[in-house]
Amino acid sequence: MTVRNGEMRSVAVVGAGMVGLSTAWHLQERGIEVTVFDVSGPAAGASWGNAGWITPALSTPLPEPAVLAYGIRQLLRPSSPVYVPPSAALDPGLAGFLARFARNSTPGRWRAAMGALVRINRHALEAFDKMVHDDESMAGCLHEADPFIVGYTDTSGPQSLIDEARQITDAGQPVQVDELPIDEARWRAPMLSPEVRATLLLRGQRYLHPPKFVAALADAVTARGGEVRGGVRVDAVRDRGRRAAVVGAAVDGAVVDGASAEGAAVDFEADAVVLADGAELNAMAGRFGVRAQVRAGRGYSFSVPVDRTPPGPLYFPVSRVACTPLGDRLRVAGMMEFRRHDAPMDPRRIAAVVDSVRPLLTGVDLDARRDEWVGSRPCTADGLPLIGPTGSRRVFVAGGHGMWGMTLGPATGMLLAEAIDTGRTPEDIAAFDPLR
Repeated sequence: MTVRNGEMRSVAVVGAGMVGLSTAWHLQERGIEVTVFDVSGPAAGASWGNAGWITPALSTPLPEPAVLAYGIRQLLRPSSPVYVPPSAALDPGLAGFLARFARNSTPGRWRAAMGALVRINRHALEAFDKMVHDDESMAGCLHEADPFIVGYTDTSGPQSLIDEARQITDAGQPVQVDELPIDEARWRAPMLSPEVRATLLLRGQRYLHPPKFVAALADAVTARGGEVRGGVRVDAVRDRGRRAAVVGAAVDGAVVDGASAEGAAVDFEADAVVLADGAELNAMAGRFGVRAQVRAGRGYSFSVPVDRTPPGPLYFPVSRVACTPLGDRLRVAGMMEFRRHDAPMDPRRIAAVVDSVRPLLTGVDLDARRDEWVGSRPCTADGLPLIGPTGSRRVFVAGGHGMWGMTLGPATGMLLAEAIDTGRTPEDIAAFDPLR
C-alpha cells in the first residue's frame, strides 16, 4: 500500500489508553491533527491499574515453553497465577484461542517471536524520552527503576531468570541481571521477609504512575491542539472512500460546549482512523480484514500502605506478582486470567494475589487494600501485537500488546505515526501486520 506523503492531515484515534494517546502524540509530531475518542476517558481501561513497569528487557512473548510445562490442571486452579475458568469450555472462541496459544508456546516459535519483539523494544525508551523531554508533568511520573529487585524463596530460583536473560540477549536484546546478596537486598528493601532467600538486580529499566502519566499524556495532546473526547461510545468505523468516519453516540457524562450531550449521535470524519481500543479491538477491526484474535488476559491489582516505601519495583516471578511504589503506597499486581473482558471482578483472584505475596513481605498491610481493580490486557495467540494498516487504506490498528502496552505504547505510536504519515510500514513493525 502506498499513500501519498502528506495526505493524512487528520486522524481519529479510538481508545485513550497508553497506546492510543501515544499514537496521537506522535502523529502530532508529524503535524497531523488528532481527535481521540473513548467511552470513559484517559486511562480508564488496562492503562489504569497495571504495575506501571517500563521494562523492555522483560518484554517477551507471552506464549512460552513454560506455559506447556505448567499443565492444564494448574491452569484450572483458582489460585493459579495463570487461570482459565472452567466456563472457558463454553466459549469456543476462547478455547480456539488457547489452543493456538499453546501451539505457539514452543522454543522455536518463542525465539522467532522474540526476534520480532526485539526490533520494537529497541525503540521503547527512546519513544518515552521524546514524549517527556519538554513536559514536566509526564517527566515527573516517570522514574528510573534503580533498584529493581527480583526475589525468590528458593536459592536456586534466580537461575531461571539468568538463563532467560541470556536467551533474550542472544536474540539481540541485551539484558543485564546481576546477583544481589540477600543482605544488601534487605538493606535496600526492608519489606522483604525472611522467606525471600535469593535476589537479583535488573538494570536499566523504569517505572511510572500509570493513571497520572496517562492523564498527563492526554493533557499534552490537548495542549498541542488535539482533542480528547471522553464519554463517546464508538459503535463502528467506516471507510467512506476519501475519508474515514467514527460512528457512535455520546453516553452518560459526555459534555459538549458546556452542556450534556448524552444520547447525541456522533459521526466524525478524518483522513484516517486508528483502532487502539484494547481487548475490544476485534469488534470493529474484523470488517477490515483483521482475523487475528485479541482476547482479554485479565490482570488484578490493589494498593496497600507500607511502613517504608521500597526505592524501586519488586518482582516475585514464581507467583508472578509485581509490586510498584506509587506515592506513599505500594501497588500489588498479578494474575493472568483468560475470561470475557467485561466479566465482573472475581474476588478470589485478589485473594490469590494476597495469599501469594503475604509470606514475602513485612511492614505491608495487605488487609488495608484500596483501589481493587481488574483490567483486560489485550493478548494475541502468537504473543505479538497488531500494529499497522488493515485492508482499508484509511483504517489502522494498534493493539494486542498483552502485558507490554505501557512499555511499548510510545514506540508503537512513534512507528505507526511514521506508517500513517509516509504510507510505508517501518521494518521494525512489519512482523506485527494486523492481516497476518
